[in-house]
Amino acid sequence: MDLDTIREVLVARERADLRMLGGSCAVLAGGTFLFAEPQDQLDRLVDITALGWPAFTVVPEGLEIAATCTLAEFAGSVPGRELGAPVLRAEWPGTRLFAQACRALLASHKIWRTATVGGNVCLSLPAGAVLGALIALDGAALVWGSDGVDRRIPLREFVLGPGRNVLLPGEVVRSITVPTSSLLAHTSFRKAALAPLGRSGSVVMGRRDPDGRCAVTITAATGSPVVVDFAAAPDDSEIDMMVAGINPMLWFDDPHGAPDWRRHVTGLLAREVAAELRAADREQP
Repeated sequence: MDLDTIREVLVARERADLRMLGGSCAVLAGGTFLFAEPQDQLDRLVDITALGWPAFTVVPEGLEIAATCTLAEFAGSVPGRELGAPVLRAEWPGTRLFAQACRALLASHKIWRTATVGGNVCLSLPAGAVLGALIALDGAALVWGSDGVDRRIPLREFVLGPGRNVLLPGEVVRSITVPTSSLLAHTSFRKAALAPLGRSGSVVMGRRDPDGRCAVTITAATGSPVVVDFAAAPDDSEIDMMVAGINPMLWFDDPHGAPDWRRHVTGLLAREVAAELRAADREQP
């Protein structure tokens, strides 16, 4: 879609070029959502794709994923600039969620080569499966402020509601870091939709860390992601209590699923995820 209110597109070459963001000036990366509907409030875009951020960088804390990493790179169908994603999956089983999350999105491979991880995170939509996977892996966002001050935000605290998050005007997500413990974790993934190629109605992801601690993440079915931590792989009764404890107002309602249906299938999917985590528990030496 043509954005006929845009008067200028600036290409950022360094961090200082981001100072003009805010108000009627927005970030442009993949642009797959930005150009999908009118943006009458905007008259200027700042393209951040020329900043040259590596898609993947191994850091002492784990793995840093650039906000400009495309979904294709994230899923592993295109090697990252520093590390090939297939190598990452072999070394760190937790990265299996990367491709699973991308396949849960209603998007073509053409979109995969353009849309970015940062875009999926910042849109903060219930069906944002990449956002959900990074939350499930206990990721944290590095946010650049317009005043030059950085802050780190755990992604489980990032989303406030459908399409709403904690970013302040002028702030930019630079990257998301996944800790080593999550990269080494056993994971489980389940999705339900009303149609075979339909938008996700419920996505449930589980993570079992090497020390036995577990987390179950629910997204798509709720207005914002729900994460519940367990000391060990939960049993069915714990899963039922988890689902029952979710605020009834949090279940999402749109043409892709009614709240009662989402609640029901989420319970079924969560039981399957928990069973897989328990099986992983038994496989440990």
